[in-house]
Amino acid sequence: MSCPHIAGVAALLKGAHDDWSPAAIRSAIMTTSDIFDNTNEHIKDIGTGNKATPLALGAGHVNPNRALDPGLIYDAGVQDYVNLLCALNFTQKNITTITSSSVNDCSKPSLDLNYPSFIAFFNAGNSSKITQHFHRTVTNVGEGQTTYVASITPIKRFHINVIPNKLVFKKKNQKISYRLSIEGPRMIQKNKVSFGYLTWKDEKHVVRSPIVVTTHSFNL
Repeated sequence: MSCPHIAGVAALLKGAHDDWSPAAIRSAIMTTSDIFDNTNEHIKDIGTGNKATPLALGAGHVNPNRALDPGLIYDAGVQDYVNLLCALNFTQKNITTITSSSVNDCSKPSLDLNYPSFIAFFNAGNSSKITQHFHRTVTNVGEGQTTYVASITPIKRFHINVIPNKLVFKKKNQKISYRLSIEGPRMIQKNKVSFGYLTWKDEKHVVRSPIVVTTHSFNL
């Protein structure tokens, strides 16, 4: 039942914001979702009874009212997805089938899609510290001037840094980019998955993105 529910919320958002792209709508739904239940406890994994992780909960429980006014959005256009497909080594024929266009520019392939979540893969057998970087651009869809401050839900043994950690917007629809860096320890436990969150807050909005660090090799 999740698909029709989300489709309904997406239609609601498109009706309220007819200039938003599919990526903007997805971002609004994800970053405003709840990870706490109505008793203010972290939502539980029904299978284990433990705190639900992003692998079970995703970005969270959808909150349509908050999604109508997300504050910030992570937008993406056709070329962003083409860059991703190119980086994933899709052939031009494959990309043409997906985009329905015979002209696809693969000059700037990138796995760093402007997506409102982060997953970092580390080699469990590596004895040196490795840092992974993620670049994101957010658009202020709130009204007027505002300042967002970053906070990190920490992940044990990992150092996570955001530059800049404060985003100062002077007007609506202004875009600002930031970089999130995740530094892993010298030795990482094999088949380990850990979780945290990056949260941007101003006086009105909470914009949350899950962070996953792992030594697993998932088939994406």
